[in-house]
Order: sequence, then C-alpha cells, then structure tokens
Amino acid sequence: MVDWDGPLTEAFERATTYLAGLPERRVGPRATAAELQAALGGPLPTGPTDPREVVAQLADGVDDGLLPSGSGRFFGFVFGGATPASLAADWLTTTWDQNAGLYAASPAAAVVEDIAASWLVELFGLPATTSVGFVTGAQMANFTGLAAARHEVLRRAGWDVERDGLIGAPPIRVLAGAERHDTIDRALRFLGLGTSCIESIAVDEQGRMRPDALAEALADGAGGVIVCAQVGNVNTGAFDPIREVCEVAHEHGAWVHVDGAFGLWAAMSDELGTLLDGVELADSWATDAHKWLNVPYDSGLVFCAHPEAHRAAMSIRAAYLIQDEDGERDSLDYNPEFSRRARGIPVYAAIRALGRAGIAEIVDRCHAMANRFADALRDGGADVLNDVILNQVLVRFGDDDALTRQVITTVQNEGTCWMSGTTWQGRAAMRISVTNWTTGPADIDRSAETVLGTLRKVS
Repeated sequence: MVDWDGPLTEAFERATTYLAGLPERRVGPRATAAELQAALGGPLPTGPTDPREVVAQLADGVDDGLLPSGSGRFFGFVFGGATPASLAADWLTTTWDQNAGLYAASPAAAVVEDIAASWLVELFGLPATTSVGFVTGAQMANFTGLAAARHEVLRRAGWDVERDGLIGAPPIRVLAGAERHDTIDRALRFLGLGTSCIESIAVDEQGRMRPDALAEALADGAGGVIVCAQVGNVNTGAFDPIREVCEVAHEHGAWVHVDGAFGLWAAMSDELGTLLDGVELADSWATDAHKWLNVPYDSGLVFCAHPEAHRAAMSIRAAYLIQDEDGERDSLDYNPEFSRRARGIPVYAAIRALGRAGIAEIVDRCHAMANRFADALRDGGADVLNDVILNQVLVRFGDDDALTRQVITTVQNEGTCWMSGTTWQGRAAMRISVTNWTTGPADIDRSAETVLGTLRKVS
C-alpha cells in the first residue's frame, strides 16, 4: 500500500512552518551556491530512499538558499506572494494532476478555467467576447498576444503565416515605446520577426510613450503595423496614455497590444483605474496573476479582443486528440502549450476568496505603501526619481552611482528587506516594488529605517 501520509505530512509541516516564519525571516538567501551544492548534491542515488526522508532532506537543504519573496518586506521585483486560498488550491491542483490542455482530459479544469476567464474579463473591463489564455507569465502572454497580432496583420495583407511562414511575407512594423519591457523584444524573436522590426517611439521623463511621436511614426511608413503599449513601466510604474495610443493607432489600421504585466491590475481600484482610460480599446493584453492577484508561480494571462485571430495563431488539430466541437473550452486553442497544469484553478480560488473588493484593497494598499516608502526616504535625504503613481519607487542617494549601488548591496546583505538595483536614464537607482498582499505600514517603516540607516553608515 502506498504511503501518502508520510511525505505529505512532512511537506505540510515544513510548509506551514516556513509560512509562519515569513514575517520575521531574514529577507535574503543565507547560503552560497557552493554551500547549497554541498547540502543537496552527492553521487547519483543507486537505490530508493524513504519519501518522507527525501522531503525532509530537500527542505533542510534548500532552506538557506531560499529568497523569501513572499515576505511583506520583499521589494526586489514585482513578484507578489501567495494568498491562503490560492496556495491551497495550487496544492490541490498538483494533487489532482490534471492535464488542462483539452476539455476531454479534464472537464472540471476546463470549466473552472472558463469561469475564471469570464471573471477576469469583467474585472478588467474588457469586451465581453474577449478570449483568454492561461500561460506561464507575462513573457508568454506577450508572445501569444503578439502571435495573434502577427496573424491578423498578415491576414489583412493576404498572407497565411501559419501555413506559409514568414519567408516572403509582407513586412510588419512594430512600434513600441523606448522604455518597453524586454519581454516584447524577446517575444518578437520567438515569433521570427526579429528585433530589427521594432521602431522605438520617444517617451517622456517618466517613460510614457508620446502619442505625437507615435502619430508621426505611423504616418511615416508602409506595411502592417503592431503598436505595443505599456501600462506599468517596470521602473517608474508609468502608464502610456492608452486612449490616445489606441485612437491614433486604429486610425492607421494598426493592432494595439498592451503589456500590462502588473499595471493592468490598477483596473480593480476606483482611484487608480483612471490610469487605464481607454484600455478596452486595445486588441490584446498581457498580464500576470502571480503579481497582484498573488497566486503561486507560474501564472500569466493573455486576452484577445479577436478570438478568431487568437485561435488561428494557437490552435492545433490532430486525429488522435478528442477535441470538443460543442463549444466547451480546449485551452490549447488559446496558449502555446500542449500539455499544461490547470493554472486556472488557483486563479479561480483567489478571485472567489478576495472578490473585486479584496483585490482592489490589495492594489490600493500597495499603492499607499509605495508612497509611504517614498515619503520616508525623501524625508531622510534620498532622491525619489519618479512620480509614485502605482507601486514602483526609484531612489538615488547623493547623485552618486557608486554610493547608490553600495547602499543597495549593503541592504540586501543585511536581511531586513530586499530590493533590487536598476539603471534609469543612465543613472544607478534603487528599485522598490510593493506588490505583496501582506505588506503593511510596519514593514515599510522598518525597511525605510534600514535603508536610511545604511545610507548614514556608508556615506
């Protein structure tokens, strides 16, 4: 008889101990790569080991190498965390081990995903007929949205890219802000368009695309056009003026894709939703659920206002597959994977547990905490480089690259909080991202005190 209780009990106890300790855990890894190799490595096992012992040894071995990104004092990247409902649902998703590629492979997974998709479309205020794909993250969400864009732009030019490929195809121009996220460039590489098709559009001092520069570029050139807009600059949090971008782009017959990896979640907030004015006018959108919805990794979302283009770019048919012809959801029609885990289940659980009001509270609180952090650092003598309109704070110390980088490294090594460095407009900066659902005033005050204390120490 299989012993499930032993290893699962060990995993449960280790998990709950880890989660209970997060509020006071050192925010940063404590072991070097060599130390982790020594703890986890060794010769290839030649025989079986008790599963509970394997789980215990694994938990012991990795503990000092974990970056506690679920901590309320982790500000290094826009990572979020995991809410209790989404984490529990994710455990069940792994236990059920469903292949969510086809309705026939898991009717339950398909229906849960379909319901979650409809909720998401309503939450973001997108057209009711919008199609939804559950992917790994914003990279593949951008890839999928741009694949649909590639299909439609070439279809309008009389070219079937899925059948005939790109050799000999009409040219495609991609207009994107100079401060776009690198996942746009990478997606275009994956799609065979290459980065040389990108025409960088001038941005303002906060990184927002300038509509006048976009209009000028659209008027100066021929061929099919995809415009890539951004809501939530990865450094400043700034939003492109989406309504103006969509209106000028559509006047020229362009497809508008919106990279909203974290910024799209501002739609949940009554106060911050105005940043997204006109976002429903776009043709495709990308975002992450493992950011502000705070579900476990990995969980990305792609939306398309043209389901036929979405399916044309992604779908596949094979004689051996049992594919639904009665309107039920086959998820492989909407994402680039064939087999995949049922990512929609944790998303469903998170939305069910939080509701619109709960998600809005997380977004609004993180926005308030980002401003609290900025105010504290500014009062302590730091320079805040951006308008804190969402959750991102860019900080510089003494107009000195070396000092700024030294503060960042020292804070990371100290362990009270963890934030990353970046380069903004040619200058080194500390980059603070407030996205975790547990972050509160005490976390901000303690972290700001650590940063300012470090500045005084190293100055």
